[in-house]
Amino acid sequence: QVQLVESGGGLVQAGGSLRLSCVVSGRTFVSYAMGWFRQAPGKEREFVTAISKIGGSTYYADSVKGRFTISRDDAKNMLYLQMNSLKPGDTAVYYCAATGPGNKIVVPTTTWRYDYWGQGTQVTVSS
Repeated sequence: QVQLVESGGGLVQAGGSLRLSCVVSGRTFVSYAMGWFRQAPGKEREFVTAISKIGGSTYYADSVKGRFTISRDDAKNMLYLQMNSLKPGDTAVYYCAATGPGNKIVVPTTTWRYDYWGQGTQVTVSS
C-alpha cells in the first residue's frame, strides 16, 4: 500500500520561509512523477508544482514561480517544497501527490493524473 505523509507546515509571518517534506512508502519512489497541490478554505485544490521522475524537469504555477522550489531525494524516498517570500495568499492545506503506473505526462499539473495523496499539512501565513 502506497502512503504519503507530509510534514513541515505551520504558522509563519509574511516574507518568511517554510520547508515541507513528504515521505513516500510502499513503492519504488524513483519511478513516478510527484507534485504539490494546495487547497484554501472554500476553494478548489490547485496545482503548485511538479517534478518528473528522476527529477530532470520541474514546473511551477505562476503564483509561486521564483519563490517556491520543488526537489526530491530518491535515495530517501522524500519530496520537498522550499517556500520563500511567503504571502498571506499562500495560506492553505498543502498536499503531496504521486502519479501511478499509467501516467505518461512528464510533469502533470492536474489533480486527476495523480493516484496517491497525502493527508495534507496546514500552512498559515500571517500579514
